[in-house]
Amino acid sequence: MRTLPYALLTALALVALAAPARAAALPADVTAGQCIAGGGMIIISAVGDGSPWSKRCMGGIHDGQSVV
Repeated sequence: MRTLPYALLTALALVALAAPARAAALPADVTAGQCIAGGGMIIISAVGDGSPWSKRCMGGIHDGQSVV
């Protein structure tokens, strides 16, 4: 009966250790479709007068990444 909790804890530890490697493999820029499909929304903003637009994916698995 004790082997089940140990097996569960081992599986959770392996998933937790693999998460940073998977996050580091994400691309720096995502498309609008990838942002929406990942559960995020696109935030378009401009800072100052005449500056270029900035597009970021907020929320979801691509949170904080630039949208191209």
